[in-house]
Amino acid sequence: MSDDALLRVENLVKHFPIMRGIVFQRQVGKVHAVDGISFSIKRGETLGLVGESGCGKSTTGRAVLQLHKPTAGKVFLDGVELTALKSEELRRMRRKMQIIFQDPYASLNPRMTVGEIIGEALFIHENLRGKQLQERVQDLLRLVGLNPVFTSRYPHEFSGGQRQRIGIARALALQPLLVVCDEPISALDVSIQAQVINLLEDLQQELNLTYLFIAHDLSMVKHFSNRVAVMYLGKIVELAQRDELYQSSLHPYTQALLSAVPIPDPVLEEKRQRIILKGEVPSPINPPSGCRFRTRCPLVQEICAEKEPEFREAAPQHWVACHMV
Repeated sequence: MSDDALLRVENLVKHFPIMRGIVFQRQVGKVHAVDGISFSIKRGETLGLVGESGCGKSTTGRAVLQLHKPTAGKVFLDGVELTALKSEELRRMRRKMQIIFQDPYASLNPRMTVGEIIGEALFIHENLRGKQLQERVQDLLRLVGLNPVFTSRYPHEFSGGQRQRIGIARALALQPLLVVCDEPISALDVSIQAQVINLLEDLQQELNLTYLFIAHDLSMVKHFSNRVAVMYLGKIVELAQRDELYQSSLHPYTQALLSAVPIPDPVLEEKRQRIILKGEVPSPINPPSGCRFRTRCPLVQEICAEKEPEFREAAPQHWVACHMV
């Protein structure tokens, strides 16, 4: 783990209990959403977190921000252990960390105006009122490329891309150090996605922001991230510098993901060998023993079922969890 990291996550675990019974409820199982992951993000850096749907990416982001209380593990932000804070101390730390949600239609309150949505955090944390509050809200709208006269409008009067810009303005209201981008472009039209990504890049340069960028789109992650972590069924299976991961991936799951990314060259695309994974992703309620990927892995051996692979540094700054590497 790096000493100059803004965010450090150590053995983070988040399990969701499965309850049965109407009057007398009892726990009959648990969903292993996130199961012992560790990573760090330096100041001003973007860490991309990729993987299939249901692998635990969004839960990781929310557990980092303490929106989901972790089952175990530690999260340090700017040297402060978030997992040990009481509610009032955590409330004061919240101004340093924000989230941009996936769905711009569901994440904005339809009964509040844009001015109220963006200004709510300023009202609560900085006690701003009246004209001072209105000016700050208008400045934030300008920052994300929206007309400042929109403050009295409601979310339904905006397009999807504009709503996501409102969500970004809300996240930046308190000048946070860390922003978790939870698939911020997946609900948008392709033509709008590039605009939002360019906006996030410009804001990072201007405000020295640090991003945890959660996404499905591997080509977008390659464009936007400094380092990339690949997640499978609650575990990080590979973590490396962006170019290193895309050119010299070590884990068979990462190789399968990258083989599915289209190449805009028909000659290269025709020569390339696709890796087709067999079977379905196992249930997070009852994950496989040993290596979680073994039920679909083309390189599987006996040891994969018996022993969980260690997440180790196989090459400089290149971490992987696989017995076959």
